[in-house]
Amino acid sequence: MRYNNINRKRDLMMKKLMSVGIILASALFTTAQAADEKVIRLASDFTYPPFNYKDASGTPKGFDIEIADALCAEAKLKCEWVSQNWDGLIPALLSRKADAIMASMRITEDRKKRVLFTDKYYQTPARFVTGKDSGITIDTAGLDGKTIGVQLGTIHDRYVTDIYGDVAKIRRYTGQDEVYLDLVSGRLDAVFGNSDQLVLAFLEKERGKDFALAGEPVTDKAYIGEGTALALRLQDKKLADKFNQAIKTIRENGTYDKIAAGYFSFDIYGE
Repeated sequence: MRYNNINRKRDLMMKKLMSVGIILASALFTTAQAADEKVIRLASDFTYPPFNYKDASGTPKGFDIEIADALCAEAKLKCEWVSQNWDGLIPALLSRKADAIMASMRITEDRKKRVLFTDKYYQTPARFVTGKDSGITIDTAGLDGKTIGVQLGTIHDRYVTDIYGDVAKIRRYTGQDEVYLDLVSGRLDAVFGNSDQLVLAFLEKERGKDFALAGEPVTDKAYIGEGTALALRLQDKKLADKFNQAIKTIRENGTYDKIAAGYFSFDIYGE
């Protein structure tokens, strides 16, 4: 009888231990699952139509936005958008206010020292725009004494500062649309930016009817970079790998081309 009691107590103890183990295992699984479902905060300045902007209701729109949505769906990541001025995007990423930058940011050697880029998701040259009848040539003589508008902190800012900063006045803006407003109003003689954005957001619109591309396309990788990509913190290689695989997949399964066709009549991906 005593022997049976001991066995029963031992069995009860084993059942309790097993129950505790199951509960702990379940808790650990739930915690791990929650970690996997962490929200990835994508940062953009939303001032760069048709790539990234907000509609009248404040909803993010544009090519960057649709590509990001497709990438997050493919990689099974829960993503949300956060707003940040362009010159504050990298500081926000590094201070963990965001987990990735999705704002048509070019891959450059200088930026590679601070952030980890994914594979590119598009690539285009940069161009100048001037008035159709301005007679301005894109060289040091033609831009001498002229005022050039660029978005603050961009590769375009760096290019015109290095190449024409000694002869021209460089006026910097926090948003690309502000650049166009001052060009139309006559406060600028020329603007410099991505060729695709200049055409789609300005030259093809009514307000851009008196302006045209000027000079040759600028493709110098030292300035223009190796394409446009998502930017992450240097240590976030696993997340970058997920995005890279997703970029590859949407390029292969037609999702990328379907999204691009809604915005461009040319190959935005580039060579």
